[in-house]
Amino acid sequence: MSSSEDETPPPSGPIENAWSLKIPEFKAEDNPNGLLEESMFATLFPKYREKYLKECWPLVKKTLEDHNLRAELDLIEGSMVVKTTRKTWDPYIIIKARDMIRLLARSVPYEQARRVLEDDVGCDIIAIGKLCRNREKFVKRRQRLIGPNGATLKSIELLTNCYVLVQGNTVSALGPYRGLNYVREIVVDTMNNVHPIYNIKALMIKRELAKDPKLKDEDWTRFLPKFKSKNVKRKQLKTKKPKKEYTPFPPPQPESKIDKQLASGEYFLKEDQKRARKLKEREEKQKEAAKKQEEKRNKDFQPPSEEPPTKKTKKESKEDDNAVDVKKLKAKIKKANKKRINA
Repeated sequence: MSSSEDETPPPSGPIENAWSLKIPEFKAEDNPNGLLEESMFATLFPKYREKYLKECWPLVKKTLEDHNLRAELDLIEGSMVVKTTRKTWDPYIIIKARDMIRLLARSVPYEQARRVLEDDVGCDIIAIGKLCRNREKFVKRRQRLIGPNGATLKSIELLTNCYVLVQGNTVSALGPYRGLNYVREIVVDTMNNVHPIYNIKALMIKRELAKDPKLKDEDWTRFLPKFKSKNVKRKQLKTKKPKKEYTPFPPPQPESKIDKQLASGEYFLKEDQKRARKLKEREEKQKEAAKKQEEKRNKDFQPPSEEPPTKKTKKESKEDDNAVDVKKLKAKIKKANKKRINA
């Protein structure tokens, strides 16, 4: 993806000036004394990224050394560390380096992650895992963001000039700051059940309006489409509960545990007798359970019940008598053939 901001449409006419302001370049001459203290950032990476990071780490080291930074890869703890050195003169480059290792941990390839070290390029890691509570809805909306064969994601990249990667519960975006603003808006709306095609259409209209010099300083809200949700609330059928007959008397009070013990005579038993009674009840329950279990096991070994032979009716016996005997027919045909041969 190209990092030029010319094709990305501004949010609206009057705000264009704020986005198009160019920040003067910060050079080594502006900070000849360097930094007073060492700054350090560390980030963890998942196990499946270990193999790729091993391969590309020499390139990462070299890139950061060009900016007077030091990088360390700890495969035991599964972490990446970036530090400033005495030669570091840019105070913001350590923040850029932190973003770079965060992108590498989120499965962004090195060729794209190194672009974040440029002045006009930023990054945004959007957490989408908590935007949708239902897991099935979350998976569907995340797939809607990607689109069929990644078509929706590719169109977002072309309109915003950003590199966008959907990975697990996060969306990593990398590109110009104006484009990152649009990417976050599209991602959050998609996870809130707004189809990304609506935002894509609005971006396409903004791009065409940005080309017209007359409309540059005007408000574009009247040109943008307004989409209303068509979710019609359905009336729920209320089921009428049958009315209970009115009685002036209150319901009977439920028996307490002591009342039940008094009725059964358990209340007057001694502790030893109570224990013996409980043990007896437990043994009986165990015997019943063992008996049921044995019946279940023996069920497979029991032979199936055979149906008694039914008496044939008169019609069925007649049909059996009228049925053709194939063996007798074959014997007759053989005899006839022999007679023809002898004749």
